[in-house]
Amino acid sequence: MKRREILQATAAGMGGALAPWALAQGTGALKSGKPYAGTEVNLLTVVAPQFKAHEDRLGEFEALTGIKVKYQYVPFASTREKLTAELVGQSAQYDVLSTMDVWGPSMYQLFEPLNTMLAEKKIDMDSRYPYAHLRAARDGNGNGKNILGFPIRGHVQLMFYRRDIFEKLGLKAPGTWDDMVEAGKLITAKTDLSGVAMYYGKTAGQNLMIWFNYLWGAGGDLLDAEGQPAFNSPAGIAATQAYIDVMLKHKAAPAASASFNETDAVNSVAQGKSAMVPVWWWRYASLVDPKVSTLKPEQVAFAPLPSMPGKPNTTYTNTWFYGINRNSKKKAAAMEFLTWLSQPEIERGVLLDKSLNEVVAMQTKNLLDADVNARFNGMHAFGAQALKGAKGTPLFPQWPQVSDVLEASISELASGKGQVKPALDDAAARVRRAMRA
Repeated sequence: MKRREILQATAAGMGGALAPWALAQGTGALKSGKPYAGTEVNLLTVVAPQFKAHEDRLGEFEALTGIKVKYQYVPFASTREKLTAELVGQSAQYDVLSTMDVWGPSMYQLFEPLNTMLAEKKIDMDSRYPYAHLRAARDGNGNGKNILGFPIRGHVQLMFYRRDIFEKLGLKAPGTWDDMVEAGKLITAKTDLSGVAMYYGKTAGQNLMIWFNYLWGAGGDLLDAEGQPAFNSPAGIAATQAYIDVMLKHKAAPAASASFNETDAVNSVAQGKSAMVPVWWWRYASLVDPKVSTLKPEQVAFAPLPSMPGKPNTTYTNTWFYGINRNSKKKAAAMEFLTWLSQPEIERGVLLDKSLNEVVAMQTKNLLDADVNARFNGMHAFGAQALKGAKGTPLFPQWPQVSDVLEASISELASGKGQVKPALDDAAARVRRAMRA
């Protein structure tokens, strides 16, 4: 869909304008009479500008409930270690905790199931959040009945591209990965830019984030129904070959992509060296920020990620959720806080705050909100479209070890070492050992 069509459809779907959402309108009611006044709820969370914006709005919550909330921020690199210490020590120091989807299976016992409290407050999580995000807050590797938290921060992937370069060469946003390659080859031949900045280097599994879309689009998957490696199937081999060929065979990506991480690839576009980058939507800010980019906003366009021919768009997702510490002595007050914080209007207010440049929208209403899409040129409607085909991050305890194996294999292949089938077969053997451990 074109951006204008998406904005029109969004407005039509919402009746042209959205009515204000209040706590009593299906989003969960706070208890009357301030029964928890004077309680202090302690929150442990990863550092993110979005969360600082939430903290700045706490005066409203305290006025409504008498509950004070104290934020404790932890750098991303230290967050998992801190959560593990809380789990092992069964500490009640923090009442609300944040965790990332891929850590969930090893952290489930840290969180209180919220089903009963959600029912009491009449909060319908299934209608509020896209499945790709909500699954991160469920136990049972994302398929369990227990809801452990509220998805609070997450990302989808989009294709960002140079609007001016595409218009100059008469190109359209690539609909398929083959289209991306052909556009990239033309851009490389006709301009002084590389076509598409890819990132095949080893950095916390970042080189798997686009690879997954190739894998799914080709009909492959990471594991089979028995939980054993499936990525070295014929479909997986073909997908991986196509992924590597963008740089090695077609030369549509700069040779430096072999060692690029995500930030390097974004910077390549921001500094006018490449014309496309498939990446998380939150990177939009750095592509148009004059402090770090040479580009003006009107030069940057975006579209859903390309797909395999005849296949729907997909996106690899990343999701954080806030849950209540199972050992907390203040669970009821903590639930009051999460009820307030998860109002669609809180998220929407941050998105529309022009003093910020925060793009994260987790709730379906906000993804389709006409004003949000008007501010960000239809980005969130594209995100909603991509989420329909999202399979999400793998959720099983051995994922960190599996990720290490796969990212090393992709990095070696991108550097020209080895052939795809033997490399994936070897990776599959190592993954089988990890799954047995």
